[in-house]
This record gives sequence, structure tokens and C-alpha cells, in this order.
Amino acid sequence: MESINHNFPLTIKTMIKSYKDLTVYNRSFKAAMDIYWMTRNFPKEEIYSLTSQIVRSSRSISSNILEGWAKRTYDLVFKQHLINSLGSCSETETWLNFALECQYINNETYNRFIIELDQIGKMLNKLHQNWTNNEKRNT
Repeated sequence: MESINHNFPLTIKTMIKSYKDLTVYNRSFKAAMDIYWMTRNFPKEEIYSLTSQIVRSSRSISSNILEGWAKRTYDLVFKQHLINSLGSCSETETWLNFALECQYINNETYNRFIIELDQIGKMLNKLHQNWTNNEKRNT
């Protein structure tokens, strides 16, 4: 059984039985879906550039978490996928910067996504720091 000491909002040890128990997975999946719906308003000429890139990078956050989860018996492999997710957070932020500069989104929308990506990044860092796979140690 895997466990993590999240340290937010309280210090509690939680048993994680499924990737669906990972708040960071759920929040990153929701952020990716929100970004997808936001891009539906982007100009059609951006469909193969900015739109495609921001949707891909935002989806990569949760997909890397899930891929790492499937390989979690190897702590370092799981942690590497969390690092990849962090990279995708940063990439998504870059595409949001372009969307703001091109005036496809307003400051309020931009700030909402930047704050959420920052929180997801903090959660990924905390998960990376505290992850232990007790299942393999107990066998």
C-alpha cells in the first residue's frame, strides 16, 4: 500500500489505493479540461500551433502522473514522471503567456490558470519529496 504525507492542509498520512486518490491528478485533469474548453474560443488559425500546444502540454501533466502511477513499484520511475509533469506545468504556463500576449485570454483567466498551475506544481513537488512505496517494502 502506498502512502504519502501531503503536509497540506494538515499533516495526515493517507493511504492511496488508486491514482484517483491523488488530488494532484484530479486537479491537473480538471485544469486540462478547463484549458481545452477555453481554447475553443481561440482563432482557427491557431488550431495547429498555440491551441494544439497548450492542450497537449496541459494534458501531459495528468497523463504523466497516471503513467508514473502505473510504474510506481519503481520509486525513481514514478518520481521521474512527477518531474515530467512539473515540466509540463511550466510549458503550459509558457503557452498561457502567449495566449495572454495575443489577447486570446484576459488577465482574469490568465491569473486563474497560473494560480492553479502553481498549486499543482507545489503538490507535485510535495508528492515527489514524500513518496514512499510501502507495498514493495512489505513483501
